[in-house]
Amino acid sequence: MEIFNGRLNNCDRHGNSDGDDRGNLVIDIYPLSSYYFSSKPAVASKDETVADRTQRLKSNYDAHGMRNCVEAVILVELFKHPHLLLLQSKNCIYKLPGGRLRPGESDVDGLKRKLSSKLSADEDCYLSQWEVGECIGTWWKSDFETLPHPYLPASGKNPKECTKIYLVKLPSSKDFIVPQNLKLLAVPLCQLHENRKTYGSIIAGIPQLLSLFSINIVDT
Repeated sequence: MEIFNGRLNNCDRHGNSDGDDRGNLVIDIYPLSSYYFSSKPAVASKDETVADRTQRLKSNYDAHGMRNCVEAVILVELFKHPHLLLLQSKNCIYKLPGGRLRPGESDVDGLKRKLSSKLSADEDCYLSQWEVGECIGTWWKSDFETLPHPYLPASGKNPKECTKIYLVKLPSSKDFIVPQNLKLLAVPLCQLHENRKTYGSIIAGIPQLLSLFSINIVDT
């Protein structure tokens, strides 16, 4: 579904139904209708070929070392089912909200900055706008053109990119302001599961990562 103009799992991290730490693994999600969606001017996008992008990544690697990225898993409820918020660009590529860290920037501060850039009206007050939770996954690239892996490939090469996936918990209401050249979509988890062809390895693996948690749908 494009956005614009009871618990599902009661097991703790060890697979037990009554673990002592279960409360720390609950994600409260709220109905999609609790949120307001609007647009803002388009963000600049890099219109480049694959060869140009590879060369740019190589130049950045030579200058700054491994590329570090952070991305957000943001959930809402629709039709009594958890949905993941994804951004879609004009070339129909699906992405989690997030992006590359600046040199010396922490994961949390960088993710908050990127979320405000992509999803908020006020990009200067990002530190207080987002509640960044657990890191639920880390993906690596051993080369500039390879697909990401959820482990360090045994290639003997230094990794070229590291992407960390964080849970971001929404309040019961919030305004989302999205650049005009991006679409914000709410996609059901059941549609993502192992659907690598459409969504790529990272997004298709998110339902499995979330199986650690109990998802609590909050009625408002």
